[in-house]
Amino acid sequence: MNDPLSRRKFLQAAVAAGTALPAGFCWNVEPSTAAPAASPNEKLNLAVIGVAARGAANLHGVSSENIVALCDIDAARLGTAAEQFPQAKTYADFRRVFDHTNLDGVVVSTPDHMHAIPCATALRAGLAVYCEKPLVHSVHEARVISRLTAESGAATQMGNQIHNHPQANYRRVVEIIQAGVIGPVERVHVWKGGGVQPCQRVALGSPPAGISYDLWTGPAPFRPFHESHFHFKWRYWWDFGGGQLADFGCHYLDLPLWALELELPQTIAATGEKGHDGDNDCPNHMRVEYTFAARGDKPPVHLTWYHGDWKPEGADVYNKGSAVLFEGTEGKLLADYTTRKLFMQTGREARAVEPTIPDSPGHHREWIEAVKTGAPTTCNFEYGAKLTETVLLGNVSYRAGQQRLEWDAPQMRAANLPEADRFIRREYRDGWTL
Repeated sequence: MNDPLSRRKFLQAAVAAGTALPAGFCWNVEPSTAAPAASPNEKLNLAVIGVAARGAANLHGVSSENIVALCDIDAARLGTAAEQFPQAKTYADFRRVFDHTNLDGVVVSTPDHMHAIPCATALRAGLAVYCEKPLVHSVHEARVISRLTAESGAATQMGNQIHNHPQANYRRVVEIIQAGVIGPVERVHVWKGGGVQPCQRVALGSPPAGISYDLWTGPAPFRPFHESHFHFKWRYWWDFGGGQLADFGCHYLDLPLWALELELPQTIAATGEKGHDGDNDCPNHMRVEYTFAARGDKPPVHLTWYHGDWKPEGADVYNKGSAVLFEGTEGKLLADYTTRKLFMQTGREARAVEPTIPDSPGHHREWIEAVKTGAPTTCNFEYGAKLTETVLLGNVSYRAGQQRLEWDAPQMRAANLPEADRFIRREYRDGWTL
């Protein structure tokens, strides 16, 4: 059974039907206690595209499986990963990964501007995909990946690891909010400390030996090589990343979108300041006002994102450099990745909430089990695309002259601002298509 789509569908159908599987097929339901599989045939065949930094963490997260292909444009980084997985074939060009006929899934840990194309390639091949956050680099790409995910039925997971943090703090926050402990929530503040690294633009420059720079650039506009837009620093250029908002928005906005069951925003209004001497244009300080529609008996929500030194008025009293603050009619709830604290109004008493959301086996393990069993993932691409689109719309508003967007979600356009279109769908460099 070499065809990955047939192999995976067979596994999932057998689970759904309750049938016994032939020898050579098994999976771990409880990864912390289950014995390891006895044969490589009982493991997934995975390819990992991008193997350093977040890629190294993701590679470690799926290392229980068969790593059959490794890909990176940096030969030195690729060599380091290959030493750990000597059985894997190595590539500089991610497209060669898909020459493998026995793949079950692909892990994508490239810079943001290179997320969509390998994800789309994998989904069209019927392969499971794990991709780092933000899911994509543009709103249009988010829509394409969401559609391909629905068409393929593949198991997907966006690398929003805090969603499935071992301490399960986000789950407990969601339970408190949805139980109505602080009453209906109409106002949320989300702030993230830290700013943009100033970087320089150069007129001439060549990559060092061992770097496949044209492949790294991919669909982005070509610019002379310089360390200030390479490896981690690509995050601070619109051509490759989306600044602090794209870097951390999926982590922090995940909590209110999950807890309040928010759909795409109705309006988005961003303001910001560069605040640095670099040539890159991503703002050091930024505030984005989002409004969301009512959902059933849940009220409309006004959410504000802040990064850099900007915070909501009075936030210093909480002594948190980064946090999410829910304001309900009966109290407030302050949370970050691992902590939460209730502030009830005078005369109001917080009641205990029984856990209702099962703890996760781990962000990577959840995806692996989904591929093997057909079980759902909690940060699948349908959810990840909506979360990413919400985040990226803040950058669209900022880049379109810091103007308010009236978001027509069905038409994927700002109804009041046609000039925002060029930031919703980016133009690809010649030779690259989605």
